Amino acid sequence: MAAYLSMGEAQRRIGDYLSRVTNAISCSDAAALASLLSVSSAPASTPLSDALAAIPDFPRLAGDRYPDLADLLVPLLRAIHFHSIQRFADAYSSFEKASNAFLQEFRNWETPWAMEAMHTVALEIRLIAEKADRELATNGKNPDKLQAAGSFLMKVFGTLAVKGPKRIGALYVTCQLFKIYFRLGTVNLCRSVIRSIETARNFDFEDFPVKDKVTYMYYTGRLEVFNENFLVADQKLTYALMHCNPQSESNLRRILKFLIPVKLSIGVLPKRTLLERYSLLEYADVVTALKRGDLRLLRQALDRHEDQFLKSGVYLVLEKLELQVYQRLVKKIHIIQRQKEPAKAHQIKLDVVVKALKWLEIDMDVDEVECIMACLIYKNLIKGYFAHKSKVLVLSKQDPFPKLNGKPV
Repeated sequence: MAAYLSMGEAQRRIGDYLSRVTNAISCSDAAALASLLSVSSAPASTPLSDALAAIPDFPRLAGDRYPDLADLLVPLLRAIHFHSIQRFADAYSSFEKASNAFLQEFRNWETPWAMEAMHTVALEIRLIAEKADRELATNGKNPDKLQAAGSFLMKVFGTLAVKGPKRIGALYVTCQLFKIYFRLGTVNLCRSVIRSIETARNFDFEDFPVKDKVTYMYYTGRLEVFNENFLVADQKLTYALMHCNPQSESNLRRILKFLIPVKLSIGVLPKRTLLERYSLLEYADVVTALKRGDLRLLRQALDRHEDQFLKSGVYLVLEKLELQVYQRLVKKIHIIQRQKEPAKAHQIKLDVVVKALKWLEIDMDVDEVECIMACLIYKNLIKGYFAHKSKVLVLSKQDPFPKLNGKPV
């Protein structure tokens, strides 16, 4: 419980905070201003929040002392107060008003001196909106604050996505928008922002900060995974991995969680030591199944980690690895036949494949296996043709099992 606070002390603390905000603006001190705008990171009880609780009339105090900045300072104090008492929906509404006032001031400043503070506003509005939506959902109300935060950030993006030095901050705001769209499940909205970044002449991607480029490549790589553009996804996620801070193992793990299924889809298998190091052992049996041609093991791995893979959005990518598993199974049968009957190694009876699958506890008839083999030939995973009447797969004598070489199936 907070100690008793006199009216004079409470006024002094509020006045001190307001003075620091206005001084940071007048002195163009972006770092100081950014820290003063960090609402969500502050603990519930601080000298300022205790003072705001002690003086219910604090909005008038801010408006009287600094009328020129009242549109920013009054809702900012309200946001701090509401956040400290965990009224997050009210905190969001107040912070959005303060953010709009700050954006108006930011537009009027000729230089990008306040970019760090603008980025803090962009981050804070997302974080407060997430808390507000959880509160609203708990109370049976419509959680619409994160969507509203996205609309505000689009205004910020529009301010930054112009010619001039302010455009350097656009990629950070873009990444905040991505986080909102992915959280809301509206990833289609990412496209317009991506087009603005990748086609506009205002931007040179290499000029952006490395941290922002890594985040951007991570999210756009994930989008390409959803669209099954695995070669592009591989390029983007590999870029994110190679440029990510090597000390940030949690971020490396996030990238690998999507890069590994992409690599698997183009025939590149990770080592177990990598899976162990980054706690990604849910992929271990998938990798083993690919190596062995073990369809049963693949399906068991997908069943065991279904919730995890569905949540990540990679389940369908991993499910399509079945074709590679079939190829590996046929290749193993081919190797065994070559040892027993070298002259007939390239002729594989479909009955043999049926028996191999039955041994793996997977029941298929010859017609189903023939359909799968036809798909493998069509996908260029196997070179050969069918002798349909005799139900025999005739393999090419040269390179019957082409390697993917980094190309998706």
